[in-house]
Amino acid sequence: MNNAKKTIEVKVERTIAAPPTRVFDAWLNPKVPGNPWNMADKLILNPKVDGFFYWLVHGTPHYGRFTEVRRPARIQHTWMSPYTSGLESKVSISFKKKGDDTLMTLVHSGLPDSDGGRSHEKGWNYFLNMFPGHFSGSSGRSKKSG
Repeated sequence: MNNAKKTIEVKVERTIAAPPTRVFDAWLNPKVPGNPWNMADKLILNPKVDGFFYWLVHGTPHYGRFTEVRRPARIQHTWMSPYTSGLESKVSISFKKKGDDTLMTLVHSGLPDSDGGRSHEKGWNYFLNMFPGHFSGSSGRSKKSG
């Protein structure tokens, strides 16, 4: 019998009215509203390869390790929380130039196929609906997919 847990992937995209370098830097800046680090009750953030993050929000711990930080194109890190049911999931964020804008694509893979795992789609959409507002003239145009 196969005891492997079934996993799902969440994909969220937004077109942001700023160049990739600005979007990349803002995503890693805890002072910028709309990225997850901004809402932390407690935060340890070391965004470099093998750097650790610990993010406590509303009493729920989230933590992981950065596996790729390639400015301004890509960030990748592991992700664990009570909602991943003990699984180490992976978050990959790409920043691609699209005219004068940036197409930001966030893919969260290896999530458990459970209510907790599926709740990440709502969470990432929450952040990516707010994040474009940081950039002047931002429209928040979006394309969502799961």
